[in-house]
Amino acid sequence: MLATLSPHDWLVVALGAAFGGLTRGFTGFGFAMIFMPLAASVLPPPVALAVIWTIDAPFALYLGTRAYPDADKSGVFTLLAAATVMFPVGLYALIHVDALVVRWIISGLVIAAVVMLASGWRYRGRPGLPLTLSVGSLSGLFNGLASLSGLPLALFWLSSQSRQPAEIRADMQTFFLFSTFVSGAILAWRGILTVETLMIALSVMPAYGAMLYLGTRGYRIASETTFRRIAYAIIALAAILSLPVLDGWIR
Repeated sequence: MLATLSPHDWLVVALGAAFGGLTRGFTGFGFAMIFMPLAASVLPPPVALAVIWTIDAPFALYLGTRAYPDADKSGVFTLLAAATVMFPVGLYALIHVDALVVRWIISGLVIAAVVMLASGWRYRGRPGLPLTLSVGSLSGLFNGLASLSGLPLALFWLSSQSRQPAEIRADMQTFFLFSTFVSGAILAWRGILTVETLMIALSVMPAYGAMLYLGTRGYRIASETTFRRIAYAIIALAAILSLPVLDGWIR
């Protein structure tokens, strides 16, 4: 498959990896939100999903290990349990449901979530178990559909009045640390992780790693207001790029 990629198609994948890495480094999430809409325009969606996992896995393990001591472990593991159950469901939908329908649904949900956040709504206190399990289930479903596990989590944590950027990053990185093992095992079991996807991922991984480093450096000098604004902008951009009507423009 790597041999059949045209220079233009490879450049689309490389740019998605670079900008996704910058976003991931700054906010702790957002790689798939940038990468998936771009990569899926030149690769079959299951292949794009496998490439995302392969690119991010080593970085997720490194960042997650560092963030683990500062994470809210009880909340993270509750979210992870629900996400693990729903990941195969999302993956089944990715393979068997019309991709255009799935993309319209996800784009609509993302846009609605951005509008809600921009309105200034916040919840007070700690979320209850039903809400936590619901968000975790959506994370697993979105992960299987489009590797967007971080989207429901980002909206969940950014809507809290009491959560600080450092806490959000720690929880997000810890979640990805463990979800990487789970999703990797399921993707391998379904035969989606292949030598071809590994080769594509390795060819763009240097760009991803370099931009991830720059994003991490930028986060250290950003204020909380800047952090939230950039996070909201990333989510909105993901929703816009995911709209199927823009497929021709992306190509």
